[in-house]
Amino acid sequence: MQRSFYFVVGAGACLIGCCYGFARFAYGLFSPVFTDTFGLTSTVFGLIGAGSYAGYCAAIVVSMVLTERIGPRPVAIGAGVVATVGISIVAAAPSTPVLAIGVLVGGCSTGIASPPLAAAVAQLMRGAVADRAQTIVNAGTGIGVVVSGPVSLLLFGHWRIAWALFAIITAAVTVWTAFALPSAGASGDTGPREKTLRPGVSGLVAASLVAGVGSIAVWNFGRDVITTVGGAGPFESSAAWTVLGAAGIAGAFGGALVQRIGLRPAWILTTVAMAAATLALALGSAHPVVTLTAPGVFGAAYVAMSGLLLLWSVRVYPDRTAFGVGLSFCTLAVGQALGAPAVGALIDSAGARTAFGACALVGLLALLLRPAAEKAPVTVPG
Repeated sequence: MQRSFYFVVGAGACLIGCCYGFARFAYGLFSPVFTDTFGLTSTVFGLIGAGSYAGYCAAIVVSMVLTERIGPRPVAIGAGVVATVGISIVAAAPSTPVLAIGVLVGGCSTGIASPPLAAAVAQLMRGAVADRAQTIVNAGTGIGVVVSGPVSLLLFGHWRIAWALFAIITAAVTVWTAFALPSAGASGDTGPREKTLRPGVSGLVAASLVAGVGSIAVWNFGRDVITTVGGAGPFESSAAWTVLGAAGIAGAFGGALVQRIGLRPAWILTTVAMAAATLALALGSAHPVVTLTAPGVFGAAYVAMSGLLLLWSVRVYPDRTAFGVGLSFCTLAVGQALGAPAVGALIDSAGARTAFGACALVGLLALLLRPAAEKAPVTVPG
């Protein structure tokens, strides 16, 4: 059990780290150099970022279906392969269209990854152990961001080498995943079609959408705001991103937080923290303390929030884990895809502070959409 837990959860967290931290969110980390190299405006940069989230939405639908039909392992391996390909395309991109293709392909990998990993954990574990495992795997995003931050600092002037390194790491993690996940058949998510619409699903979808819009400013434009508005250099902006990732690892404790205070209070706490961090970065980007503290609060809150959405979806769809997680995370990405170009255009027209403030206000709307007040089950498999 111990080896199974750590081997499976470790592989899952690292795969999430590669897909999210490298293939998806590192695009925002390298925003200054991409803007200079390819001559991008904030609007175009936002549109390319939106392509990543659009690819995610399409891929997660395919992933949900395939996970239920052929099982988690081959789909998770496919996520690693797609991430490696997308990252490699970015590394070699000679022009803006090729860069956009690489970002799109890389974004697809994140959509493919989450449903099979959630289904694999649900197959192998139960109760509080499963909650803990799910949130640890989900917190892999922070691991990827932690790694990408120092790499960007050391290789900022040689960003193609940095992305090639990301591709090598992702390929290695894909091999680990192939060995770690069991060779099972279908995921076991066999709920009938007529049960797709269930009590609580509308709140889950709406909360995921609002959270997506509210989070996109920091993910896509956070480092750019720290450098352009705050006047920070590469070291300080990379350090801020690294802090964001390191704090994101704390999102692994989301499962423990739910066990202690319940899903609903945990949702309120993380929603307020994420909005406050976004607003703080907008207003205080010129102050080093804020540029290091706000990303940290955001990283911890975002990863915990996405973990809570995962647990929320498992409670709504306990018999169709891949479908429930896929539905929630797809809607989260829809919000990010809609928000990315809108925030980019708002930055161009009204400034970064206005755009970030608007995202913070949208994020607070998630307070109106909360899961039922309950604590997670605490049974542990014998």
